[in-house]
Amino acid sequence: MSNQEEKKIRVAVIGCGSIANSAHIPNYVKNPAVEVKYFCDILPERAEEAVQKYGCGTAVKDYHDFLNDPELDAVSVCTHNDFHAPITIDFLRAGKDVLCEKPAARVLSEALEMQRVSHETGQLLSIGVVNRFGDAVNRVKDMIAAGKLGEVYHVFASFRAHRSIPGIGGDFTTKEVSGGGALIDWGVHYLDLILYCCGEPKPLTASGEAFCKLGKNIADYTYLSMWANRDAQAKGTYDVDDSVTGLVRTDGPSISFLGAWAQNIGKSEMFIDFMGDKGGVRLQYCQNFVYYTFEDGALLEVQPTYPTVDFYETEINSFVQSVKTRQPNQANIDNAVVTSKIMDGIYRSSQAHREVTID
Repeated sequence: MSNQEEKKIRVAVIGCGSIANSAHIPNYVKNPAVEVKYFCDILPERAEEAVQKYGCGTAVKDYHDFLNDPELDAVSVCTHNDFHAPITIDFLRAGKDVLCEKPAARVLSEALEMQRVSHETGQLLSIGVVNRFGDAVNRVKDMIAAGKLGEVYHVFASFRAHRSIPGIGGDFTTKEVSGGGALIDWGVHYLDLILYCCGEPKPLTASGEAFCKLGKNIADYTYLSMWANRDAQAKGTYDVDDSVTGLVRTDGPSISFLGAWAQNIGKSEMFIDFMGDKGGVRLQYCQNFVYYTFEDGALLEVQPTYPTVDFYETEINSFVQSVKTRQPNQANIDNAVVTSKIMDGIYRSSQAHREVTID
């Protein structure tokens, strides 16, 4: 059979909101090895719009209607956090491979169950920690592995914005749905990126504090720009962290961070500092990096330039390749669940106001 005649990977996209339309769907459609068979959303008009926009697939409201379709190979789960675990587990047990958006789940127990079912069924489960597919991130990872930073003994992450709480009063700020706020929404990317670049060190302990301060009074929350209808959601829920800080000890470098959806400092600071005894790197989140070192009695500051590829496209293509070869990629659940363990440790530590052990 020629390459042109090879069976295409048939996929379904569940949840046709912003991340599906900006990342998953267009890159599946672009991949010649893929056929998008279903668009699914509990709001039928969203699924219908996807069919019309992309010119393929069938619109479905309930994923159970195609759960056991023998022609379906894989699904992308692009729903709110509270549906990640049940939908993923249903499809794994139905013999389908899954790419589930980040975070893996609301709480650690759900993420661990997803991992267990993936192992039990032999189906692939990747999590949408897309930074693992970024060009800058992989260059930093390679530099660390090559010893250009020497011993990386500490990493500091800042993910801070002035006042930009997403969807205030809605699902993002409702703990029962989301599992948390700034840490689980933004921090998941930073922590996972750090673990990836540093060779997947094992976390040992966590100490942190999570604060629910600025957004509690939704009606009086002042902001410059934010995707939310405050008037419509003023009677909604806000019970998550809008800022968080923590220290994680691993069997490799220690990790500290300061994060905020909202802070009373009018700056946005999104970066990660990798500190080594021979050199250091400041990686601007989703951008380039600067390498600091010394040579022949002189201090050097190097800002590399290089070609880049959209990391969502690389992520989707890697998942499709995994489905074809049956080989897990770098975003597989066994790696991603470690970040869930760290976030669980930070939240437990904040609640107990003491350092906790990460198992």
